Amino acid sequence: MSVLRALDADPVGTAMVAARVEAHGVEPRSLGGQLWSAGDVTTSLCFSGANLIPLRGSSSDMHYFADRALSAPRACSSIVGHAEYIEPLWATLEPTWGPAREVRDNQPLMALQHDLLVTPDPHVRMVTFDDLDSYLPAAVEMFIGEVGVDPCAGDGGRAYRRRLESLVSAHRVFARFDGRDVVFKAEIGSLSRRVGQIQGVWVDPDLRGHGYGVGGTAAVAQAILDNGRLPSLYVNDFNGRARNVYNSVGFSQVGTFATVLID
Repeated sequence: MSVLRALDADPVGTAMVAARVEAHGVEPRSLGGQLWSAGDVTTSLCFSGANLIPLRGSSSDMHYFADRALSAPRACSSIVGHAEYIEPLWATLEPTWGPAREVRDNQPLMALQHDLLVTPDPHVRMVTFDDLDSYLPAAVEMFIGEVGVDPCAGDGGRAYRRRLESLVSAHRVFARFDGRDVVFKAEIGSLSRRVGQIQGVWVDPDLRGHGYGVGGTAAVAQAILDNGRLPSLYVNDFNGRARNVYNSVGFSQVGTFATVLID
């Protein structure tokens, strides 16, 4: 399939969409969005769903994607992808969709391209459904701190809980607990056949600086390696503590993402 070949050309940068396509195919209803192309999908490709994700293309392709997005009511709450794509795309969209709530224009995209540099925390384990009530408050706190909105607003958190339940069911939620209290947490947000993208890394604020983030992230990365995938993640450039954690684990920068938060 041409779409899969296009995604395979940049497995780390396209992991979020590749995971969907591999699981559901390209039919919009199953995929949860549309795939757009200005011509050849191997050189021009964009995903439009809850997020708008430009995947491949030139500046003219980004203008095409922007014009197509503007031809219908806005469906996405954010735009994310390689910074070189986001800049021209948002420049065209901003007069209509702006102002953005926040633009994060420098997010190092990182991957673990060699062995771990530290020992994984043996106390980090997969979260079960029995853990979910204890896990949820930490996940909500992380989400608010990272995204700037409360995932429980509107529907009382039902949709966010369902998302976490689906990840728990897929064995992609990890935590270290002290009794029922969460010390460290993270999820594998996207899992393609080549890449596992870590998201939602969080350490109890009262326990930061004691190595839980390093050991915990290493444990999640090891779980991805054990499944034959490449661990990856992206991080805000201004989050020096998190970048130090990921560098200590052995991640290195392979690209630069950018995110435009609209809602």
